[in-house]
Parts: sequence; C-alpha cells; structure tokens
Amino acid sequence: MNQQVVGAVTRAGLSAAELAALRDNLDEQRAFRLDQLAQLWQGTPARAQRVREQAAVAQLEVHIQLCASARMVLADVEAALERMDQGTYGICRQCRHPVEPARLRIVPQARYCGRCHRIREVRS
Repeated sequence: MNQQVVGAVTRAGLSAAELAALRDNLDEQRAFRLDQLAQLWQGTPARAQRVREQAAVAQLEVHIQLCASARMVLADVEAALERMDQGTYGICRQCRHPVEPARLRIVPQARYCGRCHRIREVRS
C-alpha cells in the first residue's frame, strides 16, 4: 500500500484503520463480482446457447445486462484498489480535493467528491 500518510491520516483525511476497512470492503466487492461473473457465464458458449434456446429474448437481455453491470462495478472496484496502491485513493479526480470519508464509506469506489459527482450528474 503506497497511500501517502501524514501522521496517522491519509491525504484524503482517512485514518489507517478506515483505509484498511475500505480496502477490505473493496476486496469483498471484487470477489463477489468475480464470482458473479463466473456463475453467470459458466460454460459461456454452451450456456449462452441453452439460454437462447430455453429462454425468451427478454431473459437473455437481462442476463447480458447483469453481466455488463457486474463487469462495470468490478472495473470501478479494481480502479479504486489501484488508486489505493498508487496513493491517490480518496482524492477527487476532478477537483483534487479529498472525497468525503462518509461518501467513501457508502461508495468505497467513488472517484469524485460529492460536489463534483453532483455536477457531473447534472451535465449528463
């Protein structure tokens, strides 16, 4: 872990214990998503063929969306773990201010502080 620590607090205002708890949370999410993807695509070609033959098109679309969603969350979690390793975890990617610790406890893979997140949502 290469998180820059000033005393016992990171640049993002997180204690070592808080950072460790967030890392554990992200590791758990990562394991869950990897397991979810493995279950969804177990025997991918054969299973996909059976799904197409046995299920309605809507069910196949739901299956595909679940996989896409799991991949997206997994990518966010892995990016957060990488930011931890690089020492940039908890720093907003837009304004470079610390992401609120309360926000990180709710969304440990958050890339933006609450203010910048709201601005980005309004623009999209």
